[in-house]
Amino acid sequence: MPPDTAVNDPAARHDGWHTLYRFLPYLWPAENKALRWRIVVACLFILLSLGAQLILPYLLKWAVDTMGATGPKLVQLAMLVVLGYAAGRFSQAAFDNLRNIVFERVGQDATRALAENVFAQLHRLSLRFHLGRRTGEITKTIERGTKSIDTMLYFMLFNIAPTVIQLAVVAVIFYVNFGWGLVAATAVAVVAYIWVTRTITEWRTKLREQMNRLDGQALSRAVDSLLNYETVKYFSAEAREEGRYAQATRAYAQAAIKSENSLGLLNIAQAVVVNLLMAGALAYTVWGWYRGQYTAGQLVFVQTYLVQLFRPLDMLGMVYRTIRQGLIDMAEMFRLLDTNVEVADKPGAPALVIRRPSVVFDNVMFGYEKDRTILHGLSFEVPAGRNYAVVGPSGAGKSTLARLLFRFYDPQDGRILIDGQDISEVTQSSLRAAIGIVPQDSVLFNDTIGYNIAYGREGATQEEVEAAARGAALMGLIDRLPQGFETEVGERGLKLSGGEKQRVAIARTLVKNPPILVLDEATSALDTRTEQDILATLHRVAEHRTSISIAHRLSTIADADRILVLHDGRLAESGSHAELLRRDGLYAEMWLRQAAEAEQLGEAAE
Repeated sequence: MPPDTAVNDPAARHDGWHTLYRFLPYLWPAENKALRWRIVVACLFILLSLGAQLILPYLLKWAVDTMGATGPKLVQLAMLVVLGYAAGRFSQAAFDNLRNIVFERVGQDATRALAENVFAQLHRLSLRFHLGRRTGEITKTIERGTKSIDTMLYFMLFNIAPTVIQLAVVAVIFYVNFGWGLVAATAVAVVAYIWVTRTITEWRTKLREQMNRLDGQALSRAVDSLLNYETVKYFSAEAREEGRYAQATRAYAQAAIKSENSLGLLNIAQAVVVNLLMAGALAYTVWGWYRGQYTAGQLVFVQTYLVQLFRPLDMLGMVYRTIRQGLIDMAEMFRLLDTNVEVADKPGAPALVIRRPSVVFDNVMFGYEKDRTILHGLSFEVPAGRNYAVVGPSGAGKSTLARLLFRFYDPQDGRILIDGQDISEVTQSSLRAAIGIVPQDSVLFNDTIGYNIAYGREGATQEEVEAAARGAALMGLIDRLPQGFETEVGERGLKLSGGEKQRVAIARTLVKNPPILVLDEATSALDTRTEQDILATLHRVAEHRTSISIAHRLSTIADADRILVLHDGRLAESGSHAELLRRDGLYAEMWLRQAAEAEQLGEAAE
């Protein structure tokens, strides 16, 4: 379902009829006639149930009036009427449940479709969005939104709509039997009830929004703390984390107390309106009976109709709150759908076609924030099949190159070309399929080693997974594990060491087998011996491919075809290892410093 591009103002309220209107295509899917027929049949059962409900007071009235007289035939008639009353109550219950059975698939399908669209949208959004949002808050938004849909639909279709019809029919019945007086009193009471409910519920809605915000804050703090469990332990910050979480939960508790107290006030106000009408209507009927205008059965008649009318009205506050809250929760999901996709494919964009995988940065300017430029007109070319390295001090913009190449961001100016094709003009899926990366911080799925390796390419065979594991020097580890490739790696791969995680990431890239490789500190977490094994593997894999190695340790890229030295987002130097040392510039300075550090470490080890 496409986003509503007209509603991108983050300050705008999305919890009104506009949200409901946007949800209708999910409820009435144009491409699914079977679901639309289910809605029609459910509405038919609603009408049948309502008809059975409206006939019940008449049956009780006839039974009471019949019992006021004597005679065997009248007793039989009263017995039949009472049996008819029981049959009517059973019919109402049967129709209600058949309605629920028929409609359940409609509600679940609408919920599923919206949840899937939101999930897909989250993957379309840029890295900037995900770095600025808390995972706990997003998951809570989706959870609340999907849970609210089914309940909200139930109340709107099976409570509000029948209540409106029932109000109209009861007004006609009261007019025919009692005149305008009782109709007017009922109308005034209903209007007063709705006004009181809406006024107090609007106030409660603001409290509920505050509760949602504080609930999300508490959850996000808990998720953050648990994901960073080791960091908390490193700094003995358990008490600090407990304090932060307690602060959020206390704030939520205070908001919840206010919300529940306001509910009590609402219930009292509703009870005043309802019971004033009940007392007046019954007193009016008794007075008419005293004057000989009405029968005893009409007292039961009025009381039964009012009870039936009050039952959904008694729920009106809860229904209104549920619908309002459902609209708020759904609006949060629609806000995610409406979030501007910063990096999007152009309409009709072709797939990237690679014959010679060259990479060109043409006068690229980029900054994560408008007032903080990272790359200043950077230009260089990596010819097809060559191994280029990118080095430089921290903050020079090295890792930014990989993010731009994968098009997690678009540059503010300039172009990035692969095989002469501007990557902003081709589809992102084809672009990313052509590039493999071994990141500095390898994050794994909470699944098995085999699953994480095979994730490199959908449909990878077990033989390909094993070959990649051997290429990444992982088979020694896997052979020692009792469950082998089926070993669980834990949340974010925390059951593995840093080096083991990085080797899994390397194997995953080997399975992908792309024409372009990006190695972002690919061996930073490995010991020297394993590093040399991995480097040999990567060199072998990089043959006949274009590779860009982003490195901090210069010794790992000394044999690169060309080394690009970045400084403050600009290309400071370029050349082979020997050429750069002869120039005695920034690269030579970095090389000498790292050599001195290595020598000091060697002496300390001795």
